[in-house]
Amino acid sequence: MRKEQQLQQEIEENEQENEQENEQENEQEVTADDQQTSQILQTGSITGTKGKHVIHCLTIIGQVEGHFILPAQNKTTKYEHVIPQLVAIEQDPDIEGLVIILNTVGGDVEAGLAIAELIAGMKKPTVSLVLGGGHSIGVPLACSAKYSLIAPSATMTIHPVRMNGLVLGVPQTLSYFDKMQERIVRFVTDNSTISPERFRELMMNTGEMVMDVGTVLDGESAVKEGLIDELGGLSRVVEKLYELIESNPAGAEKPEDKPQPAKEEAAKTPKPKTAKPKRSGTKSRVRKAKEAAQ
Repeated sequence: MRKEQQLQQEIEENEQENEQENEQENEQEVTADDQQTSQILQTGSITGTKGKHVIHCLTIIGQVEGHFILPAQNKTTKYEHVIPQLVAIEQDPDIEGLVIILNTVGGDVEAGLAIAELIAGMKKPTVSLVLGGGHSIGVPLACSAKYSLIAPSATMTIHPVRMNGLVLGVPQTLSYFDKMQERIVRFVTDNSTISPERFRELMMNTGEMVMDVGTVLDGESAVKEGLIDELGGLSRVVEKLYELIESNPAGAEKPEDKPQPAKEEAAKTPKPKTAKPKRSGTKSRVRKAKEAAQ
C-alpha cells in the first residue's frame, strides 16, 4: 500500500510540474507577442526572432518630419524616433540585419539625410525596399542601404530642392539651395551606380512633370538608371539579407564565439624578466674616494 501511495504521489507531482512548465511557456509566448505588438504600435517597427536570422524591420512612411511639427492629419516618420532605433540596432548583438521598408513622399531634407547617413554608416547588413513610392528625400534613404530593391509598381520622383514659405530673393538664398542640392547629389551618387551628370539631368528635366521640374521613375527605370540595385519583393529582400548576413563575418559571429580580448591574453602570458640596470650612485663614488686616499 505504501508503495502504491508513493507512486501516486510521484505521478501527481510530475503532472503538476508539467502543468507549471506548460503555463510558463504559454506566458512567455504571450509576453513575446505582446512585446512585438506594442513595438509595432509605438515605433512602427518589429524584430523578427523566429526566422533563420534575427532581423529588424524599420518602416519609413508618409512624410519625414524634421525640425517642424507637421499637422496631425499627416502620416509622418519622426527622425528623432528613427535615429535612436538605428543606434540601438547597431549595438544590439542579437540583431543580425536590418530591413528598411520605404513608402514616403519625402520631407525635411536635413532630417532625411541624417537618417540616410546613419544607415549608410552601419556595419550590419542592410537592405531597403521601396513600396508605393520613394520620392524626393526618399531617394537618398533608399540608396543608403548596402543593397536596395524596388517593387515593379513603385515610383521614385527626382526633383530639385524646394522650400515652402517666405524666401528671401537674394543671391545667398540661391547659393544655399545649390549647396544643399549638391549634398544630395553627392550622397546619392556615392551610394549608387548613377553618375552625377545623369542624376542632375533627371533632376532638372522640364518635359515630364506638368507643375514641377524633375523626373518620375518606375521600378524598372530606377534599376536601369542605377539608383536601385534590383527589382524584387519581400521574399527577395529577406533572401538577400540572409546572404549578406552569412557572407558578413562580423554579422555571422555570435557573442559567445568571439575571441578573448587582447588584454586578457596579455594578462595570462607571463612578462619576460628584464635585467635591472646597475646604479652608478653616490656609494660607488665614496668607495673610489677612500681607495684613492689610502
